[in-house]
Amino acid sequence: MRIATSNAYANAIQALQTRQSDLSTTQMQLTTGLRVSKASDDPAAAARAERALAAQARTTAAQRAVDASNNAMTLTESALGSANDLLQQVHDTMVQAGNASLSDSDRQSLAEQIQGLRDQLLTVANSTDGQGNYLFGGQGSTQVPFVDAPGGVKFVGVAGQTNSASTDQLPLAIDGRAAWLQAPTGNGVFQTSAVQSNGSAWIDVGSVTDASQVTGSTYSIDFSVSGGNTTYSILKDGQPTSQSNVAFTPGKAVQIDGMSATISGNPADGDQFQLAPSTPTLSVFDALDQTIADLKTPGRSAAQIQQANAHDLTSINAAMNQLSSARSAAGSVMNRVNDITSRLSAQSLSAQTAQSDAQDLDMTQALSSFTNQQTGYEAALKAYSMIQGMSMFQYISS
Repeated sequence: MRIATSNAYANAIQALQTRQSDLSTTQMQLTTGLRVSKASDDPAAAARAERALAAQARTTAAQRAVDASNNAMTLTESALGSANDLLQQVHDTMVQAGNASLSDSDRQSLAEQIQGLRDQLLTVANSTDGQGNYLFGGQGSTQVPFVDAPGGVKFVGVAGQTNSASTDQLPLAIDGRAAWLQAPTGNGVFQTSAVQSNGSAWIDVGSVTDASQVTGSTYSIDFSVSGGNTTYSILKDGQPTSQSNVAFTPGKAVQIDGMSATISGNPADGDQFQLAPSTPTLSVFDALDQTIADLKTPGRSAAQIQQANAHDLTSINAAMNQLSSARSAAGSVMNRVNDITSRLSAQSLSAQTAQSDAQDLDMTQALSSFTNQQTGYEAALKAYSMIQGMSMFQYISS
């Protein structure tokens, strides 16, 4: 078969151009560090890289939401810690107020101290995250949640909590009403109170002796004093019980239906004390307002002071427990944030690895290929140059 010289030259040039194109492609890959820089380089690998890049974007967005929640819960936990510190100061002041040697003016001074602490607590309750969002605003976190109205502090936010727009549903603001205004009254199961107390008796906070026997009814302890003998009768929801005309011993616990309460001092005829079911309606600020009002009341008897102090301390302790629970909840979210952050970091690393596997260049292999392609291209150029110089006319002339 006869091969024309022009055809041989054309084939050789085409081969040279192919080698040059391959060499140029490898050089570009070495320069960019990418094996796939456009979809036409490797459509399947480009698709894998794009999916990995989208996964990284989703992970980054999720991490932003997690970071926002972590910032809010860190500030919330710190604020609740400050609130508990302030309430502890109130508690210590109330213990001091129970000193029988204090005068009305002394208790007035203590009331002013508690007033200052109460104002600080209101500031804490209206804390923000530094960007205009209130930590305890619930679902309405952009407006002041607590307002000091004539009847006491009111919650004007939106109940509930605001969550981040992510699949993990992390809170950005907690329900301030639940944290600050819904502590359980009394000891958490029932609350004691003096309905009528003309003598020197007062009742403690009480305790539960058998939770299975608690009925949720309201009990009244009615006293009768006749001929120097003091007795009491217990009514359940206004109806008589088996405990009727029981001899009273000061300091001895009165027990009924799994509940126990101790009445100290000497009750007068007609005095009445009550055991009622606890309700989640205790406001931190109402408790402080009542404490301040009690301390400012002059001319109280020792029994009245004891009764008021016992009630106020119980309310303050309940408020502290409620805020501590809210603080624990914020801490739990922070722990959950750490777990989610670790998970997102692993997902991001996996997506980066997948993207790298799909489009990044194996530098060692590419350098080896480039060297081989360069050597082959140079050899091809030399061979073409030699063959191009071979012709009949050149042979004759030589």
